[in-house]
Amino acid sequence: MKVVIAPDSFKESLSAECVAQALAEGVRQAFPDAEVVCVPMADGGEGTVAAVLAATGGELRSNQVQGPLGSEVTATWGWLAETRTAVIEMAEASGLHLVPATKRDATQASTYGTGQLVQAALQAGAQRIIMGFGGSATNDGGVGMLRALGARFLCGQGKELPDGGLALQRLEAIDLAGLDRRLQEVHFEVACDVDNTLTGEKGASHVFGPQKGASPTQVLELDSALGAYADITAELLGKDERNFPGAGAAGGIGFAAKAFLNASFRPGVQLVAELAGLAAAVQGADLVITGEGKLDQQTLFGKTPAGVAAVASAAGVPTIAIAGTLGQGYQQLREIGIYAAFSITSGPMSLEHACLNAAELLRDRAFDVMSVWGMGRANA
Repeated sequence: MKVVIAPDSFKESLSAECVAQALAEGVRQAFPDAEVVCVPMADGGEGTVAAVLAATGGELRSNQVQGPLGSEVTATWGWLAETRTAVIEMAEASGLHLVPATKRDATQASTYGTGQLVQAALQAGAQRIIMGFGGSATNDGGVGMLRALGARFLCGQGKELPDGGLALQRLEAIDLAGLDRRLQEVHFEVACDVDNTLTGEKGASHVFGPQKGASPTQVLELDSALGAYADITAELLGKDERNFPGAGAAGGIGFAAKAFLNASFRPGVQLVAELAGLAAAVQGADLVITGEGKLDQQTLFGKTPAGVAAVASAAGVPTIAIAGTLGQGYQQLREIGIYAAFSITSGPMSLEHACLNAAELLRDRAFDVMSVWGMGRANA
């Protein structure tokens, strides 16, 4: 019997690797002779670097970079030497979690630190850079990132603008003469699961600005500033990417990646599955077990369990999901090949208790699931 275990992390509790290990223990308790293959997963957001490195044996690197509001932070990224691939989570350098709730300021926050991580990858000799967008504190259209890579954003007096999206109201010119030439030799891939445009009601400022500290007035100002930025970019590059689905990702850094770095965009779980070799792992498997902190109807839209089930279904392998909790509409998961879903909670308990004991609960639930599944096989 071969069982492939490919879960996402349980946020604020266990990494994807630890979730997979706990599930594997439960499977082996039920079937000691089973071949168990662990493929930790992610969907391009938090935990992507950890999942990829756990699956590939890559190297975790770190750099001191500028955080969203200017203070120095330590940001990690992944390096796959064999393929000269860098894996970057922008939230490591420019994430909302780096800013206390009382200090969040979408008008001033910058993606400069993300650009410094790209510079580190270039210095390492990267030929492919995979970037996960999500959890950002920023709304600067990726201008900070581009500044770190050598671009200049100038006001009417020819002076460089300060950090932040609001300053783009005064943007008059973009100077790319100093843009790092190594960027032309690198293929950028963006793990992105949102289709927001740069501007407008479905744009970065309106949809994501409020959670980053923007007031209603500031949302309008930021949207206008990003519009001015898009106008000048279109005139400079001869193409207008503001309405590209994903341009509004992570405060508009998706726009910068598409327009200036010629990045390709793919669902995050597809990219991680490819890097982790999930398709090869499920060949010949009898069962795939996946999971995440919460399973509900939103899981259908690009979350890890949906992506894992798609790969398993293509190989004719059934998928079972185990989650921290089951939310509204989780029954719809059968439509995408998840035959059954289970919660790890064994009775009334607090979220804190469930998080603290998640490994044990995962192990026990995997044992229960495999025991029942084994009975079905025996009676088939």
